[in-house]
Amino acid sequence: MTRRARDSVRRRSASAADARFDDLVLRALDTIPEPFARALDEVAIVVEEAPTRQQLRESGLGPEDGLYGLYEGVPLTEYGADWGFLPSKITLFRKALVEDFSDPAELEHEVWVTVIHELAHHLGFGEDRLHDLGVD
Repeated sequence: MTRRARDSVRRRSASAADARFDDLVLRALDTIPEPFARALDEVAIVVEEAPTRQQLRESGLGPEDGLYGLYEGVPLTEYGADWGFLPSKITLFRKALVEDFSDPAELEHEVWVTVIHELAHHLGFGEDRLHDLGVD
């Protein structure tokens, strides 16, 4: 059995791949025009490797299902001034996106679609409306 050293090329590649993915997310965020970009001030943007079992379950998905992104929070259209503040969060799941879109241009586009899709949920858009707009 061959063992890989701790600081092997593979480990550095994973880190470089993570940095490239993070760059795609930042570029997608940079394309969002005002006033929508201001809504991002209230949302944490997080990149995770994969969704948790609880996130899949709460989304009505099974362990074999994939998920590119997830909005967790209260949409702006439903938030009341008398509510306690809980920060909203958009999570992008790197593994599913990278596995399903091996072409760099397609991956960049799908990261953009996922960012827009999840931000739209924060703004109060439902799945039907997002489908009508072609952001599903």
